[in-house]
Formats: sequence, C-alpha cells, structure tokens
Amino acid sequence: MFEKILIANRGEIACRVIKTARRMGIRTVAVYSSADATALHVQMADEAVFLGDAPPRDSYLAVDKVVAACVRTGAQAVHPGYGFLSENAAFAEALAAAGVVFIGPPVAAIEAMGSKAESKRLMAQAGVPLVPGYHGHDQSDERLTAEAEAIGYPLLVKASAGGGGKGMRVVSALAELPAALAGARREALAAFGDDSLLLEKYLDHPRHVEMQVFGDQHGNYVHLFERDCSLQRRHQKVIEEAPAPDLPPAIRQALGEAAVAAARAVGYVGAGTVEFLYQDEAFYFIEMNTRLQVEHPVTEMISGQDLVEWQLRVAAGQPLPCRQDQLQPRGHAFEARLYAEDPHKDFLPATGTLRRLRPPVETATVRVDSGVVEGDTVSVHYDPMLAKLIVWGEDRATALRSLRRALAEYQIVGVASNLAFLQAVAAHPAFAVSAVSTKFLDQNRAALVPPAPPVPAELLVCAILEVFYRHRQAVAGQAAASADPWSPWASGDGWRMNDDNHFDLTLLDGDQRQTLVLHFRAADQYQVDVAGQTWPVVVRQAGQGEVVAEINGLRHHLSVIFEGAELVLVAQGLHHRIVVDIPGDHDGDDSAATGLVVAPMPGKVTQVMVQAGQQVDKGQPLVILEAMKMEHTLLAPFKGMVTEVFYTASEQVTEGAQLLIVELLE
Repeated sequence: MFEKILIANRGEIACRVIKTARRMGIRTVAVYSSADATALHVQMADEAVFLGDAPPRDSYLAVDKVVAACVRTGAQAVHPGYGFLSENAAFAEALAAAGVVFIGPPVAAIEAMGSKAESKRLMAQAGVPLVPGYHGHDQSDERLTAEAEAIGYPLLVKASAGGGGKGMRVVSALAELPAALAGARREALAAFGDDSLLLEKYLDHPRHVEMQVFGDQHGNYVHLFERDCSLQRRHQKVIEEAPAPDLPPAIRQALGEAAVAAARAVGYVGAGTVEFLYQDEAFYFIEMNTRLQVEHPVTEMISGQDLVEWQLRVAAGQPLPCRQDQLQPRGHAFEARLYAEDPHKDFLPATGTLRRLRPPVETATVRVDSGVVEGDTVSVHYDPMLAKLIVWGEDRATALRSLRRALAEYQIVGVASNLAFLQAVAAHPAFAVSAVSTKFLDQNRAALVPPAPPVPAELLVCAILEVFYRHRQAVAGQAAASADPWSPWASGDGWRMNDDNHFDLTLLDGDQRQTLVLHFRAADQYQVDVAGQTWPVVVRQAGQGEVVAEINGLRHHLSVIFEGAELVLVAQGLHHRIVVDIPGDHDGDDSAATGLVVAPMPGKVTQVMVQAGQQVDKGQPLVILEAMKMEHTLLAPFKGMVTEVFYTASEQVTEGAQLLIVELLE
C-alpha cells in the first residue's frame, strides 16, 4: 500500500480523499492555487504545494506543475478526483514517466472511453444499443450540418471530451445549429482543451440511469448497482438516488451486465461509471466516465463500501475487496448538490463570502461532503458547488423524508444558493412517486422557482425583537461610557416623554414597506403592531442572532443574520431576506429602464455580438460572458439602438461592470 499520495484536485472531493487516506494510515499532499491558499483541503492535508495563479490552466490543469509536486514531496501516487486532470491521458502518461502511480484506469481505457465518440464506436462493435447520432472524426460545419439533417431535430450537440453539461446544446431547428456548434466548441475548449463534438437524437422523456463499475489488475470486474440521475438542469445533475426506482428486474440485470461488459472490453481498472438513457423499457449507452463520479456517495450508502478505499487498494495492485455475489444493495439513498447560484436569475453562478454555513448534524444516515466552511469566499474561478448532502433510509420514502428534513436544517447566508430550489424539488408530489425524467426540472420550473412569498408577520415580529435587543445592548454600552449613564434617553427601553414606551422599525419586504411598533409591557414582554394586527410577545432569547419568542401563545425559533442593512431570517428551513428601511438609501436599480447592460457576475467576455450604432430587438443576444466554466448570454432588454460598447472579447470584467448601453427606440 502507498505511504503518501497527492490529491490533484480541490474542494469536497479533495477533502473526501484525505479523510479516507487518513483512516488507512496514508499521508496526503494537497495542491492549491492562489485562490485556495486557505482552503479546507489545504488545511486538512499533511503537506501542501502551491501550483500557481487562480485560473485552472495556471494551477490545477498544469500537468508539469502537478508532476513536479509529486517528485518534490515523494508522493507515490496521485488521486485525480473528478474534473480537471481526472480523465487526461497525457497526465497519466506524464505520471508514469515520473514513476508515479495514477489512481485511475490505464491510458488506453481513458483514451477509448474518455472520448464520447470513440466509446460509442466501441460499444456499437460490442452490440450495446446506442442513441442514433454522429460520432465521426470529420468535424467540419458542413459535415455536422448534414448529419444533423439526417438525424432530425431536436438533437443534442455535445462535447466529445466533456461532461457536466459543459459544451452541450439542445438544437430544435437548423437555424439554431451554427450558433450551437460555435458555442459548444468554445465552451468545450475552455473546459476540456478539446473542441471536438458529437451529435445525438434528443429523446423526449428519458431517465438517466448509470452503473458504478470496478475492475482490478487481476481481471476481476463487478458493478455496485445503478443510480438514477434524471433530475438535471442544463444536463448537470441536481439530485441523484440509488438504486434507481421502478426499474424492471430484467432491465436492472441487463444494465449491470452491459456495464461490466463495457469495462471488460477495454481492460478497465479502477472506478468507472457507465451511463445510459432509459426510455420505454429500453436503454441506450451514452458515455463512460473514467473516474469517480460526484454522486458516488449514494452508491457507498447502499453498498456499505468506501469506493475511494477501493480505488487506493486497486491502484496498489490489490484485488477487488468483494466478488459480485458478495455485494447486495441495502436501503435507499439520495444526494442533493448545493450550489452557489441564483435560481431567480436563471441559475447564474454566485460569488461572495459565506457569512453563515450551517449544515445539518451528520449521523449514520446523514452525511455532508464539503470543501468550504463558514467565512470562505466563493470565487469565479471554479465550479460553484458548496456541498453534497447525502441521506440514507430503509426504503425510498424514509430516505426522502430524511432528505427533506436535512435540507430544512441547512443554513446558507452570504451567497445566493439553490437550497430553496432543492427543497421544492424534494417536496414535489411527482418526485415523491418517482414520476420524473431528465425534463422534469425544466417542465416544472415555475412551481420549483416561484416568486418569493411575503414574509409572515410572525417572522417580522422576530426581526424587530432581534434589532431592538441589539440596539438596547449598543445603547447600554454607549451609556456606560458617557458622562450621564443614568439619563432616561440612554435607557434603551423606548422611553418617551408623555408617550407610551415604544421602538419603531420599518422593513422592506420586496416592494412592500412594513412599519412595526414594539410596545413595552413588562420584562421581556411586549406588544408588536404590524400589518394591522397587535401581537402579544414573550421573549425567551434575542440579541445574539437567535430569536426564541412566544408570539400570541405560539413559540417561534429563528436565526437572524445581518448583512449591512439587510436581514436574513432563517426559519423552518426557509430563508427570507428583508431590508431595514433607511430613508433615501434605496433608489432602486433602473438599469433596465436606461438600457444599461451590466455583467451579472465576474467573468471573461468571450464574444461581443453587436457594435455601436446597431439596432437590436428585445431578447437579441448582445454579449457572451464566460464564468465558472459556463457561457452566459446577455440579451437586449428592449428594442433599441446600441449607443456605446465598453468591452471587447477576452477582457475580464467584474460583477456589475457596465458592458454596453441600448437606447430605447419609440
């Protein structure tokens, strides 16, 4: 077994590998970029090596720097995690040349199965059913257009070397194809260094079912059952589960046999995932990921096996820990991916500081894999995943209840997240009965991302309590340091000459202004006027970010987090954002009215599609911004004339940067 390994990755997967290696008595080396100098995986590892600047090509994708780190530290093997160099054959070859073990499959298998096009050709030869499509070497627009016409629309344009929805476009008609090809190539080149594409017929209601496979250096192969990954947004998985619900036994067995046959055909070694689309009791091979998958924890939960430990043992030359007949699935597991992104802004990745990050308590049935902690900054440079929440239950219904409860216990403040979106998905009646496909999230988007509801009056009452108790503490401190600490004006109890003691606060809930009046009745007892009602209140706790209060006889408990003039109220799993109204301090954002197009997040301008003096229609693409490995197209807010363009392609911009101005045409 290895004495020391290097983890050529970051985030939660690096932390996950470090935990398993530590349990096995193996020392670990972390690598990091300038953006990750204080990251959790760097703190957890026994040693750490600085690679370079934040952009991945200068750090995590720099093969020579990672190999040099191995030589410098004496690491005997490299665990690549997923993403970055995990499926890079040149990286595996460079490690071999340096005498370092690559904890993954042989180079030949990476090359054969890492390419979607090549893997489909191999599977066709092996008789595995494929989705109709084109996987050829001719990548000219003319050939791709001809093949698209032959396949028929709608179809899928996919990066041959990619995954995670990057370099992927759905095309509904010929007119959309040129832009889709160009965009997919740019995104694929940026994410994978390879802009080759393939085309596939777009199935209208498939499920995404994949098989976890393992092979060793002694010719042994097993599968560790299937996962259902149908809940996807932009072809990126959101919630996964294992085993896949409602699969006919014959299909389940056939999928396992096909996956093992695929691994055996290329002499596979280590962990791999064979992915299929399943529709109308038929399945089609789509790709094989020659690495550990993000969703591997659900397989671990139902199999009772540590797949990272399996990887390390197999890479060290040991046989597989189990035979197929020794593996039996038990119970049901879900994994929900928490991302820094804003569902109300078309899921744009978000950046910022995690002012509060409180996951649920981990137990034997609740697990949290994360690479960030409270106080960390989410940057523009890497994938915006914050954590993976994994739960297990004796059956699917039990596991789903556990998922809902654990999501309700999560607190994420400081960065926009998809937490409420995940809660809505987990609560959806169709999801409860497994009536889903890869189209589910798109088809139910309105229900899953509704407008923010008004903040309940009881929570507004709790908000004024927290604000007042903090105000009273501040006043007491100022009074103690003043020349007249006994002045009634410094009592902090709302004392007023010739008037009832009260404390007033105006809060903005979206566009609604709510004025609250807190009346003093006795020690920690009040009446609060809000929304035309008077609420009797007894305070049990307030002033330190947690409020416990009995309001009209019912006890409430919520957290209050201050972000400048904004308050985030966290109660019963829901996050509500309100603003303390400061007169003259909220003029609103009129950029849409003036036609000012701004960057919604930091990134790089990859294409400016208009020029000054050009007339545009509402919704016409203006600028393409690349951020967090994805492209985001900014559209004209109305029909108008472009009067000024401030940036050109390849320029970096900050969030809120003014990109161009469109003048309204009447």
